[in-house]
Amino acid sequence: MAWTLEEVAPALRAAWSADTCDEVDLADWSPQNPARGQCGVTALVLQELLGGDLLLAQVHFVDGGYQGVHYWNRLPNGEEIDLTREQFAAHELVGSPDVVVRPPGLPEQGTYQYLRFRQRVHAALDAGAVRRAS
Repeated sequence: MAWTLEEVAPALRAAWSADTCDEVDLADWSPQNPARGQCGVTALVLQELLGGDLLLAQVHFVDGGYQGVHYWNRLPNGEEIDLTREQFAAHELVGSPDVVVRPPGLPEQGTYQYLRFRQRVHAALDAGAVRRAS
């Protein structure tokens, strides 16, 4: 089934939880900031569903210290979609992205989080498809 961003985005956001958070960000994850640590799983599953490119940028603190990396998507129509950008505080700066090629198979890091997240998203989309068909 072909999905739209309007259908996929709510399912992705609803799947965010502490058990799908990147382990590096787990201490900073909270229900008040549910996007924290969800960029990798979100970008991978969004790419599976809608296609396009994976984008990756470094994140630094305002004082110049290294925070980590951030993933988001560029859809086939060229539109950039970053569903987890709100996870960052004002003192965290996301740099310019590079397109990264997705390696075959499961992600090397965060495999458990990815599989759990992917299952939740697909279950939500499948449930919505059943409701739409009714």
